[in-house]
Amino acid sequence: MRKLIALVLTAGVASPAFAASGPFVSLGNTDFVVLLAFLVFIGVLFYFKVPSLIGGALDTRAEGIQSELDEARALREEAQTLLASYERKHKEVQGKADAIVAAAKEDASLAAEQAKADLESSIARRLATAQDQIASAQASAVKEVRDQAISVAVAAASEVIAKQMTAAEANKLIDNAIADVGAKLH
Repeated sequence: MRKLIALVLTAGVASPAFAASGPFVSLGNTDFVVLLAFLVFIGVLFYFKVPSLIGGALDTRAEGIQSELDEARALREEAQTLLASYERKHKEVQGKADAIVAAAKEDASLAAEQAKADLESSIARRLATAQDQIASAQASAVKEVRDQAISVAVAAASEVIAKQMTAAEANKLIDNAIADVGAKLH
């Protein structure tokens, strides 16, 4: 600090002394008055410890900035930790989602195969039912045709017999039938 004062005095004293005309140490010389005022000002600053106050304020400010930087660094590290945690959780959730999608696809595939098998068995049952209905209708139609044929044949036979039979032959047939029944019953 003393070196600074000596440097200021040397620079301040030497320059005006060479530039002024007349005696330098005189209150009439403005350069000397300015130098004197400057030295008094510097002295007042040192007397009231302004440099140490400024230094202390700067140190306080530097400490505040350092604490803010430390806090920002800590917050950054915490944010990075949280980010890593969220990325890890995101990967886990993505893996679970992929597993759920794969399981859903597998379930859908199995359900589609089951539905296909159920549809095939349903079609087979309906086809068998339709074939049974067709066979039943066919048997019913054949029976109706036979019944109709029998009735037509009986009607035709009775008509033919009725035309060709005489009363004597009818009585003879009746007597034979009664004898046949009597022999079979006793």
